[in-house]
Amino acid sequence: MPTKLLDLEHQRRDAILNAALKEFVLRGFDNASTNVIAKEAGISKALMFHYVNNKQELFLLVYDYFTELLNKEYFMRMDFTEKDIFDRLRQSYLLQIELIKQYPWIFEFNKLSIATDSEEINKELEERASKKQSSCGTEIFDMIDESKFRAGLNIEKCKQFIFWANVGFTNEILDDIRNSEASNLDYERIVSTLDEYFDELRKIFYTSSNE
Repeated sequence: MPTKLLDLEHQRRDAILNAALKEFVLRGFDNASTNVIAKEAGISKALMFHYVNNKQELFLLVYDYFTELLNKEYFMRMDFTEKDIFDRLRQSYLLQIELIKQYPWIFEFNKLSIATDSEEINKELEERASKKQSSCGTEIFDMIDESKFRAGLNIEKCKQFIFWANVGFTNEILDDIRNSEASNLDYERIVSTLDEYFDELRKIFYTSSNE
C-alpha cells in the first residue's frame, strides 16, 4: 500500500480518502473523476497526484485502506459472546455509527467491488476478494440465544424477518447521510430510534416476562 498519502496528517488524509471513496462509490472506477475528488478534498489535482501516482493507485489504496479499517474497527470489535440477537445488532450499529461519523460513505464500500472496464483493476479486485474475510453480516445471526423466542416460531424465518428490518434501518441511515452532511446528523436520535425499533421487535419475537 502506498505510504505518501497515508503519512499525511489525519485531517488531510481523511479528506482525500473520503472524497475518493464517495466518488468511486457513486460513479464507479471507470467514471469517477479525479478532478471531483481533488476539489471535494480541498486540494489541487497536482498535489493529490503527488501523494498517489494515478487514479488506479488511488482506487486500490482506498479499497485496501477501508478493507483494513472495517476489519479492525468493525468486524474484529464485534463481541459474539453476546447471545441476544437484538443486543448484538445494537452493538453492530453503534460500531457502524462511530465509523460513519469519520467516514460517511464507509458502509457503501461493497460497491467498490463492481467489475470495471479495466482488466487490471478487475484482476486486483479478484485477488483481494479471494483473501477477504467473511462478513459478519451472516455471522451476526449465528449462535444466538434462541430460548428467548416465543414457542412455536420458526427461528430461521424469524432471523430473516429481523435481517430485513436491519437492512431497512441501515438503508434509512445511509439515505440520511446521502441527503445531508454526516456532521449534521443527529446520532443520538438515530440511536434512540434504533432502541425503539428493537423494543418493538422484542415484543413481536420474544417471550414476555408475563408468559
